[in-house]
Amino acid sequence: MTAAALSRLAAELELDVVGAASAEPYEETERHIRERKARGLFADMGFTTARPEVSCHPEHLLEGARTVVSAALCYYAPGLEPNADEGRLSRYTWRDEYAELRRRLDRLGKRLGGNYRVLVDENDHVDREAAARSGVAFYGKNTMSITRRFGSWVVLGTLVTDVEIELTPRLELDCGSCRLCIDACPTGALDAPGVLDATKCLSYWTQAPAAIPDEYRPHFGDTVYGCDICQDVCPWNRGVEKRRRVSSPPDGATPIVSLRDWLERDGEGLVTEFDRLYVPRNDARWLRRNALIAAGNVGSAGLAPLVELYADSDDPMLQDVAEWALDRMAERSA
Repeated sequence: MTAAALSRLAAELELDVVGAASAEPYEETERHIRERKARGLFADMGFTTARPEVSCHPEHLLEGARTVVSAALCYYAPGLEPNADEGRLSRYTWRDEYAELRRRLDRLGKRLGGNYRVLVDENDHVDREAAARSGVAFYGKNTMSITRRFGSWVVLGTLVTDVEIELTPRLELDCGSCRLCIDACPTGALDAPGVLDATKCLSYWTQAPAAIPDEYRPHFGDTVYGCDICQDVCPWNRGVEKRRRVSSPPDGATPIVSLRDWLERDGEGLVTEFDRLYVPRNDARWLRRNALIAAGNVGSAGLAPLVELYADSDDPMLQDVAEWALDRMAERSA
């Protein structure tokens, strides 16, 4: 199949960007993963960094693998500003964008014929490297994959196939001298261009099964999951709202949530509704931790009685965060 034919087929399936690379080992990526893992930059994260001997070897993911097709799906939509006692979610979590990309890649595999395997948001494959090799995106200084047309507001997925497809060239693009993302990160998580220290990353901490360090808590503001700071300031992301031509979040999207709801709701129901989020051990206490921090940063006096209940909790972690939140709320009302 020619690259032009692949592009036409992808357009029919509403994939925003697509490219093809050969199913060869990601040797340099594997080396980087091992080096950064040894430096402790991944904290306790697993995902594609857990087993680079698997995730960096697409040639072993499908018998007879010949081509790695990378695809990007733009998820950008304008947001809503949270009202009192509401929390903000990162854009990619507003709905399950990965599920939609997975469905479209599966349809692509069927149209291509042959044997194939779809990998989207999975431990077994480094989707970002496939995107870089196939010209779908390039690595930004914030470690995000940046596409030419939609910036980094995309989710990535991969289709490994035994069908031979014409390869597409890498993008001859980079961030140049720009360092807006590095300077904007409030915790200095971008230690060097293209290198992220997860132990300082706000997005990591919203997902970490641990108490969030006191010094990072004020930087979350009203955010209860993820972080978009480095994407919001990126010049490659400017103008995407015009190219997307959407004026509101899509149906089923959840850009903001009620802090009171996250603190009052049955834990199982809360985790079930937000099953697209990574919640350690599906334990709602980690979501409640995030809501308590947001309450401390932006919560109204009316939310204080609910936060006080957590300050009397038998859970030491939630008790600590609630006490911190009450102190912050008291400072603002003084």
